[in-house]
Amino acid sequence: MTNISRFRGFVQTFTRLIDRFGNDEECVFIDGKTLLTELISHDDWLPEYFANSHPERYQQYLLYCDPMERFSIVSFVWGPGQQSPVHDHTVWGMVGVMRGAELCEEFQLDPTSGKLLAGKTHTLKLGDVDIVSPRIGDIHKVSNALSDRSSVSIHVYGANIGVVKRHIYEVSGEHKKTFISGYSSAMIPNIWDSSGGQ
Repeated sequence: MTNISRFRGFVQTFTRLIDRFGNDEECVFIDGKTLLTELISHDDWLPEYFANSHPERYQQYLLYCDPMERFSIVSFVWGPGQQSPVHDHTVWGMVGVMRGAELCEEFQLDPTSGKLLAGKTHTLKLGDVDIVSPRIGDIHKVSNALSDRSSVSIHVYGANIGVVKRHIYEVSGEHKKTFISGYSSAMIPNIWDSSGGQ
C-alpha cells in the first residue's frame, strides 16, 4: 500500500517553503534539502507506476507541479546502464536518490573558449541529495551507478522542468542544442505546458 500522505505532506511543506522564500535559492536549498532527505528516507509512498523503467531510455515522471509553476517534483528511473546526455537545467534543482545509486559527472563552460571542461565525478548513494543551479554549477551527465538493477531518484526543480528550454552539450563543448524534456507519461497531465501554443 502506498503511503501517499507522506508525499502530500512533503508537497504542502515545500509549498510553504516557497511561499516564504520565493526565488531565494540559498534558503530553499537549506530547508528544502532537509525536507527531500526526509522524504527519500522512506520508500513507502511512490506509486509503482512512477518507478517503472524502460528498456531503452531513462524515464522522467511528473509527480506534482505547483499551480504557479514555482516548483515541480519528478521521479527519474534509470534502468541498468542508462545515462543522460550532458545537459543543463537553467533553474535550481535538488536530486535525492531513493533507490539504487547514481553517478554524476560535472562539467563547466570555459568562459574564454566556450569549451566544455570536465569537473568532478561523484556517486550519489541511497539517501544522498545533490543540488544544481546556474549559480553553483548546472551542467552534468547522470548515469545509473548499478549494472544489475534500476535506480530511482526524486528531483525538485525551481520551475515546471518539463517545459523549460534547456541545453544538451557535445562533450567537446563546441556545440549545444536546445531541448524541452517533457515527461515520460501523461498519467499526471502537464496542464501547464503551453509550448504547443495552447
